[in-house]
Amino acid sequence: MAIDFEVLGKNKKALFTLKVRRGEGMAMLTMDWKEGEPSDDFVGFAIESKSPGDKDFSALSNRISFPSANGSEDGSSKSSRESPIQKFRWVHFPRDPEVEGEFIYRVTPVFMDDQDKLTYGEPQEAAIALGGETYPEELNVAFTRGFASSQAFVDYWGADSIPKLLPTKADEGLDFVPSHPQAEEALNWMGFEARRAILGLLDQALADKSAQVRVVAYDLNLPAVVERLETLGDRLKVIIDDSGSHGKPGSAENEATKRLVKTAGTDNVKRQHMGDLQHNKTIVVDGDKVKAVVCGSTNFTWRGFYVQSNNAMVLHKEDAVKDFLAAFDSYWEHSDVGGFDKAAAAGFADLGFDDIDAHVGFSPHSDENTLLQKIADDIDAAASSVLYSLAFLYQTTGPIRDAIQQVTEDDAIFVYGISDRKVGGLDLQKPNGNVSPVFPAELDSKVPPPFKAEPSGGSGVRLHHKFAVIDFDKPTARVYLGSYNFSNPADTENGENLVLVKDRRVAVSYVIEALRIFDHYHFRVAEKESKEKNAEPLALITPPRKAGEKPWWDPYWTNHQKMRDREVFA
Repeated sequence: MAIDFEVLGKNKKALFTLKVRRGEGMAMLTMDWKEGEPSDDFVGFAIESKSPGDKDFSALSNRISFPSANGSEDGSSKSSRESPIQKFRWVHFPRDPEVEGEFIYRVTPVFMDDQDKLTYGEPQEAAIALGGETYPEELNVAFTRGFASSQAFVDYWGADSIPKLLPTKADEGLDFVPSHPQAEEALNWMGFEARRAILGLLDQALADKSAQVRVVAYDLNLPAVVERLETLGDRLKVIIDDSGSHGKPGSAENEATKRLVKTAGTDNVKRQHMGDLQHNKTIVVDGDKVKAVVCGSTNFTWRGFYVQSNNAMVLHKEDAVKDFLAAFDSYWEHSDVGGFDKAAAAGFADLGFDDIDAHVGFSPHSDENTLLQKIADDIDAAASSVLYSLAFLYQTTGPIRDAIQQVTEDDAIFVYGISDRKVGGLDLQKPNGNVSPVFPAELDSKVPPPFKAEPSGGSGVRLHHKFAVIDFDKPTARVYLGSYNFSNPADTENGENLVLVKDRRVAVSYVIEALRIFDHYHFRVAEKESKEKNAEPLALITPPRKAGEKPWWDPYWTNHQKMRDREVFA
């Protein structure tokens, strides 16, 4: 397959390099200086984009600008030609990434003289097709936006809009009706591609009257999902978790069960929790016109779709449908570990793609077919990098935690990690530049000027991904993903799915997702921990004009983390 997910700027006159990588609904731009270090008067990059069909470039905006003469900052976004980006890496969300054709990016170095006048150097350009699906009609990776706590959310919908868009309690979810006047637009923005992929597949199943649908749901409180499942009637069979609060009176899962029993029939609805949890979030559609599977970390809930950072993978492959159907049937037959762990579905099956190496395994496993140590061994075998986003890592012990700690200590391996809480024993930043893990839990809603206060998105986990990417920049790139929490309970007690994809295009998609979340929360964590948080508004750095001052780019040549970041991604 051609490497069309990674393109380079080719202007030999430009002082810097440009690499643009395709993400899911986004593009990542990385820059580096060609020779030595930039000059002190270099103050950042102007970034412009042109969507397919557009005649002119539009400049990306920057919320941070140069301080005015009186030191004030008005807080408004400005063109990056006036307020250049002082970073060597940027993730851009086009307004319509699914449109066919090439998006063209133009990046220009910006300089400032001693009179604060801006001048512009030789630019780099690169064109890349983003498209709607990772591999059209084969495999699609989709993410939720996970940015209720963000400036973009505040700009679009307002800091006080969360109660008008989301229920305050999970068990109220099935009865909740958003009151925000732009609710559909807001939810589509928040749910991003994962929402469209999951609801879209259910709509396809409804349209294909021959389609049988099999669903395994851990959390289930989203009307948009439950209403579609009801409409399927007896073409649906569903397994709903009944562990913990899910089995208590008044739970949304109990209410969903009652509703689906009425439409699908008692014999088509089952409750179970395996050894601990039935933690899968899968949809299988098997019809004459539609054969596809949804898996990943996205629960069928308000928080799963609209608050948390989650992923969903859609597999359009008959072999994948057969594998997931076999797993569903085994879960249906065996509601305990002792029955399922010896079933064929507990093995590691090839998903049957011609050009994509992909496998799936279902938990719980026995000692003979356990997968946890094999994943740990693969992380230990990393040749260049490990990037991960793992919810609940703070409470995980065993081989995965040990492997992550080992590679983080290894100077030869580049490691970035993010989890939902601080992980004891893993320092925030190692001397070698590795960072593991940044955590978004319990952050203040207040961020420094010119940023506005952000909503928390309610209580609970905000980072819910479960994926690890190994050697994204090598032909051996691979990604582990699914509902599987990389823990002993996920391996030997819970109902889970774990997918392994050995493919660079897919690996790069997950890397860009990891980096955009990393950047988002790294800034917020740093600001929370800074003693000078409320001292000065954030502003762009002007060229050094006094003894001891450094240019903005100095840390990218002196700080181990930023040096390695610049070198690895550019």
